[in-house]
Amino acid sequence: MDNMQQQFIEAGTLMLTGMVFVFAFLGVLIVFINTVLAKLAVKFPDAIAVPSSRPNKKSKSKSTANGDISPAVVAAISGAVKRYRTQHGHDK
Repeated sequence: MDNMQQQFIEAGTLMLTGMVFVFAFLGVLIVFINTVLAKLAVKFPDAIAVPSSRPNKKSKSKSTANGDISPAVVAAISGAVKRYRTQHGHDK
């Protein structure tokens, strides 16, 4: 029984030691990456513009107030589909 307790204590100590080393390594890695990024930010000060995924509120919408597509857009799409089908032999 004493041998089993000793093994559990050794296993717990080994586990905690490993966890501390992993935590320390990750902390050093984060500090290193932030240092490198800070040095690169000085060399390249201009940020790259990333387009927003949100639609622009100022742009005109092609839909009506209730969310339906306007009749002009439906007519344009219908005409384009009809023309495509006629030109490519899909006309019924």
